[in-house]
Amino acid sequence: MTNPAGKSTDSKDSIILRTPTASDGAALWQLVKATGELEPNTAYCYLLLATDFADTCLVAEAAGQIVGAVIGYRPPREPDAAFVWQVGVLPDYRGLGLGLRMLTAWRDLPANRNCRWVTATVADDNPASQSLFQRLAHSAGVECTVNPHFTADLFPVAHPAEPLHRIGPFSL
Repeated sequence: MTNPAGKSTDSKDSIILRTPTASDGAALWQLVKATGELEPNTAYCYLLLATDFADTCLVAEAAGQIVGAVIGYRPPREPDAAFVWQVGVLPDYRGLGLGLRMLTAWRDLPANRNCRWVTATVADDNPASQSLFQRLAHSAGVECTVNPHFTADLFPVAHPAEPLHRIGPFSL
């Protein structure tokens, strides 16, 4: 369903899916910290994402609060792909299918619509995200391949490997 402002809404739980604005930068930073599962970056980073990369990011808003987000970008060296950097949902909104709804809406954003591939790195110790990307592939009827990408030795601190999940190819 689309509301008069052109924002996608889910009438069941009144969650609005939209691209972020500069005023959402701080809320993105707080969301990442509140998930308890994502690696927070600086608040400045999320301000940049909410402005310079807003076209390739999506927030889920309920009652004026950011309750979920898909933060991504278009890799310059892979123009037919859109990369998901972080997906987060507040604990109170988990189990409602919001992650998959956000990823689907994120892929349909004008800036991502012409991508044949969705890519993401997912830590070996993150079965929830691994399952989310498998569900995205299944719901779209495409494959999800997983290959080594960021091995543990590449990180400056102890960190699990983050294999690359490549979902597609999507029809254009």
